[in-house]
Amino acid sequence: MTEQMRLMAVHAHPDDESSKGAATMAKYVADGVQVLVATCTGGERGSVLNPKMDRPEVLADITNIRRAEMAKAREILGVDQAWLGFIDSGLPEGDPLPPLPEGCFGLQDPEEAAKPLVKLIREFRPHVMTTYDENGGYPHPDHIMCHKISVVAFEAAGDPEKYPELGEPWQPMKLYYNSGWTRARMLALHEGMLAAGLESPYTEWLEKWSDRDDRGDKITTRVECGEFFHIRDDALRAHATQVDPDGFWFRIPLELQQKVWPTEDFELVRSLVDSPVPESDLFAGIHESAVRSEV
Repeated sequence: MTEQMRLMAVHAHPDDESSKGAATMAKYVADGVQVLVATCTGGERGSVLNPKMDRPEVLADITNIRRAEMAKAREILGVDQAWLGFIDSGLPEGDPLPPLPEGCFGLQDPEEAAKPLVKLIREFRPHVMTTYDENGGYPHPDHIMCHKISVVAFEAAGDPEKYPELGEPWQPMKLYYNSGWTRARMLALHEGMLAAGLESPYTEWLEKWSDRDDRGDKITTRVECGEFFHIRDDALRAHATQVDPDGFWFRIPLELQQKVWPTEDFELVRSLVDSPVPESDLFAGIHESAVRSEV
């Protein structure tokens, strides 16, 4: 029998898993893939971004509430999830930026902070990992550190000389970066809204777009997952402190999204199997390798 495929998605905070690659995870769950989300921090310093939840009792119990939101979201997505145990850094604001809080995730040594992720990789044995690019997708210190420890762990997990106390070595076959908003995607949805006679929420954003913010030319892999967009949105709404159900993220009708841009997109940055790009499957090359090994 063919080995069950396993996917690990490494994220900085609870809610990131529902806004980045969530429909892809739901698709693979439906295909019989075992999916594990590794959440680096508890989101303890995250702001309450939903005005309906911006209440004193919520702020006073934010750690427990965000854990409960994560439990609901992972149930909706059908994934397993593990906490790596780091403390949220918060998003520093001001000019100059204030120092990060002592002991937070963003101040960790990546080689040391990679240890719980290496241990989890060796236990779960993923074939594919996803994480953020070197800029964190956006420059939040926890997202940047998430990138750093993911790269360290991907390379170290299969090396018997690295962290030998953390279990039997296991080498994932492929590492991807989640692709965030590209100009092409935003423009397609913007034009789709206008063509449908609807007001686009992206007009101002496109006017301020800078070419340096665009990584569209780095995309290697587009996963068709439009039929799972509703699961993605339900999971995102489960993070009620972070997302306003009447807000920006839900203004594009699902049917329009499915028609105009029915994929979630990724950058293949490391592959130990033959997987020519462009791809439409994160497991491209791995399935074929498994079949060859059985012959």
